Amino acid sequence: MKNLLLLLSIFVFIACGNTSEKETTPAFTSEAKPQDDIPNFGIVIHGGAGTILKENMSDSLEKAYKTKLEEAIRTGHEILANGGTAIEAVQRTINVMEDSPLFNSAKGAVFANDETNQLDASIMDGKTLNAGAVAGVTNIKNPINLAYEVMENSEHVLLAGKGAEEFATQRGLEIVDPSYFYTENRFKSLQKVKEREREKSGNKTAANYDSFIKDSKFGTVGCAALDKNGNLAAGTSTGGMTNKKWNRIGDSPIIGAGTYANNATCAVSSTGWGEFFIRGVVAYDISALMEYKGLSLQEAAAEVIQKKVPEMGGDGGIIAIDHDGNVAMEFNTAGMYRATMNKKGELKIGIYGE
Repeated sequence: MKNLLLLLSIFVFIACGNTSEKETTPAFTSEAKPQDDIPNFGIVIHGGAGTILKENMSDSLEKAYKTKLEEAIRTGHEILANGGTAIEAVQRTINVMEDSPLFNSAKGAVFANDETNQLDASIMDGKTLNAGAVAGVTNIKNPINLAYEVMENSEHVLLAGKGAEEFATQRGLEIVDPSYFYTENRFKSLQKVKEREREKSGNKTAANYDSFIKDSKFGTVGCAALDKNGNLAAGTSTGGMTNKKWNRIGDSPIIGAGTYANNATCAVSSTGWGEFFIRGVVAYDISALMEYKGLSLQEAAAEVIQKKVPEMGGDGGIIAIDHDGNVAMEFNTAGMYRATMNKKGELKIGIYGE
């Protein structure tokens, strides 16, 4: 009898164990994949570099910048998290900043000497090394979108002025009256720069070292992204330099200077004193140091921004992401509006030189 009871107990125990296993197995297999199993992706942005100091920034303005930077980067991050392309993420992220008067790009563009807003932009695909850019457009609501159209739907890389605007009309992009780009604070900045330059007209060197005049050379927005397919892309959009003359064009629409992307290395967007970034081919130089010298992204960015550019007499910064998702946000000015998000959704926002 005891032996029978013992056998029955063992049978019940085994049966319960099997039932438990059957009940728990489906629950285990339906769990979300661990974070490490998700393909790597990431995004990084900037909203311009310059003499950005805490003591010159009101609490409300600082909050406005941080809010807009977060909105922009979350826009791109959501695209990437849902399996979208780096190219799309770059475009849509930059659109958010182009539509804001806070940044020197599209809606918030600075004024040229002739009191017009002249817009530049570029975009590059790290997978194909295809690129598109526009310069000196005056009625395109989102210049980065036109740069994309040049890349995808023309045999060219760079279009300028009226020709670029005609192409935009053919491609059905949103055209606005130039008055759309007018903002009072940018117009006042132009008048102030003109006044300062008149005061220092006999001394070009003194003008370059005047902090207000020098800061008039800065201002850009940019984005670099890595998507789940391992593809990189970068884009840059700007209103250029306050008080620029003779249809001056800076580094932002110049592939290799203001924008560069290559799946083998990294994607870069620049912001700074454009003439020096063109002469130093800054965005490409960072990629080249990685490819030919074996430097890491951070090492290459520091070499170019902290050494090479200052040695020429220029300043500014870059944001970049490499093919492994590592990010660099390097600048040699007092500050740079910047933000980054990784595949885990970790967000970092910065303004000052902390």
